Amino acid sequence: MKKTTLMFALLALVAIGAFAQDKPATTPATQTKAATTAASSDPIIMAGGDVMIRQSEFENAIKTLPAEYQQFAQGPGKRQFAEDYLRMKMLAAQGMKDNLQNDPEVTQQLALMRENLVANAELQKLEKGITVSDADLQKAYDEHKNEYEKVTARHILIAFKGSPAAQPGKKELSEDEAKAKAEEIKKKIQGGASFEDQAKAESDDKGSGARGGELGAFGRGQMVEEFEKAAFAAKTGEVIGPIRTQYGYHIIKVDKHETTPFAQVKETLDKSERQRRLKEQLDTMKKNANVTFNDAYFAPPAPAVAPKMEAEPVAPASNKKPATTTKKPSEQ
Repeated sequence: MKKTTLMFALLALVAIGAFAQDKPATTPATQTKAATTAASSDPIIMAGGDVMIRQSEFENAIKTLPAEYQQFAQGPGKRQFAEDYLRMKMLAAQGMKDNLQNDPEVTQQLALMRENLVANAELQKLEKGITVSDADLQKAYDEHKNEYEKVTARHILIAFKGSPAAQPGKKELSEDEAKAKAEEIKKKIQGGASFEDQAKAESDDKGSGARGGELGAFGRGQMVEEFEKAAFAAKTGEVIGPIRTQYGYHIIKVDKHETTPFAQVKETLDKSERQRRLKEQLDTMKKNANVTFNDAYFAPPAPAVAPKMEAEPVAPASNKKPATTTKKPSEQ
């Protein structure tokens, strides 16, 4: 974690706390009583100049930071956080003395920061108000069950000319030749030949070929479309192909079909379902507000026009003829 990043978070925190909040005045009696109580239960843990920071203030400051910063500030970076926080409080105090809180630019930024803070609080309120039941999650799982399917498969690839998988130094095959070779290999396997041995000997996918064609388990969206469609449609133990892709012709053997159980994806489903419902609420808010934009202001910039090239000046004609040789080569 960079110190400048932490410093930025603290600056925002101090600006909101020191400038944007109006605190009610307290009487001397109240101040004395509060100070006595604070001294015993809420000690001053650091100070500099006119700035004194009590334990409660420091710990509350940590709580306002994002979770990843909190872990740092409560652990190995506690002293660093404290030094940065004190430095910022001192800068804020000096800024108040210099009346910077009333500077137009600062005031504008503080107003924006305050609105952002309130907006985030409202967003958290909306998030907390979302209720997702186990039945809701089960329904979402059932509706998208195919997304949790996996296939464990092997393949043998026969590349054709121009394929990214074509092997240097190996005879290039036309598409018809590659397809015919793949069909021949498939017949051998159906006749009893080992799929694994054929993959090691013939596959142009040298990585999986060395493992007997093994690709491991994969879900939807991880393979090229033609390959994926064929593999997920094949039965366990079935050898299919040739299947054409941009890489060549594939012979595929599916070793296993499986689906990730609901229990393993329940937590992920819960997060995605809450995010989906939150987005729906925000979209509804936008729709009900009849949001409009000034199209003229937000229009994309006009494409840059290349500057017109001026014709190069033509050198004035000269009556002087270019020098030429009149001597024969033997006379030079």
